[in-house]
Amino acid sequence: MHNLLKLQSKLVPDMLSVMQNRYQILRSISLTEPVGRRTLAHMLGTTERILRSEAEFLKSGQLIRINNAGMSVTDKGKKLLVGLEEVMRELTGISETELALKAKLGIKKVVIVPGDSDESLIVKEELGKACAEVLNRCFEDQQTIAVTGGTTMACTAEMLTAEMGQGKHLLFVPARGGLGEDLKNQANVICATMAEKTNGVHRVLYVPDQVSQEVQQSLLKEPAIMEVVEKIKSADIVVHGIGEAITMANRRATEQNVMKKIIGEKAVGEAFGYYFDEKGEIVHKVPTIGLRISDLFDKSYVIAAAGGKSKAKAIKSYFKSAPESTILITDEGAAKSILKDIS
Repeated sequence: MHNLLKLQSKLVPDMLSVMQNRYQILRSISLTEPVGRRTLAHMLGTTERILRSEAEFLKSGQLIRINNAGMSVTDKGKKLLVGLEEVMRELTGISETELALKAKLGIKKVVIVPGDSDESLIVKEELGKACAEVLNRCFEDQQTIAVTGGTTMACTAEMLTAEMGQGKHLLFVPARGGLGEDLKNQANVICATMAEKTNGVHRVLYVPDQVSQEVQQSLLKEPAIMEVVEKIKSADIVVHGIGEAITMANRRATEQNVMKKIIGEKAVGEAFGYYFDEKGEIVHKVPTIGLRISDLFDKSYVIAAAGGKSKAKAIKSYFKSAPESTILITDEGAAKSILKDIS
């Protein structure tokens, strides 16, 4: 079947492009339903006129319904999405790219979603959905899941469901302290959302992201903080983002002398408070309470999620220090840029 489609695409070059476009629109509606045309057009980076035409085609095939609340996918449309997913991944070369990136980074698995999250807001939703699906396959009874902050983790939290956590008794904990960030992207808030979505429970860690050694030692003597830190250190699953160095330093309102060091040492990536240069060398470490990269090597599952061409160097630099057992969730924009840079 797949070979037939490839042959047809050679005879009718536009066929694959049209098929990809309509598949992406259908997936996007599924992710954001009910959604209006104007909102979805903005998220996809297209015009409302073009989207209206495609939406009418999908409606005529009884794949979506359109009402005052917006567009949503029918049962027939959902079945088509499931049936087409693997076909589209092979036709677009995503499956091959996943294997190539896995080999180049030397890690357990790579999952790539279509598009570039730098260019389309909907791809960030796709990253969150893919991360949630991988996380779901890792869930077992009585597990503790440590989660970092960030926009991708926030999207992941929204994609979890009660069915994923059914009968699992899951505990979500923040991987690190993180007060000071945008509230919705803080690890404490994300853990609370994940627990709510899966009918699990969560614990909070109300400590600043950056503390002096003296303050750190003092806080670690507090019984309530000690208890949460012990749960964090013993987590079965760690799910985290990877940041671009300068962006993360600005988000943390980093002191000027430290910022000069990060820039001067040419840091490109950040994870768990560590800043890396392109060779993967650590150029700065933020004193923080919670998980360190050295804590990841004995975990049952480590899932990293980050996308966008702008994060390619950050991802590549981080994986020079990351556990080989890590599962990476990324997008085509980052994946192709990493492979191009490596080759």
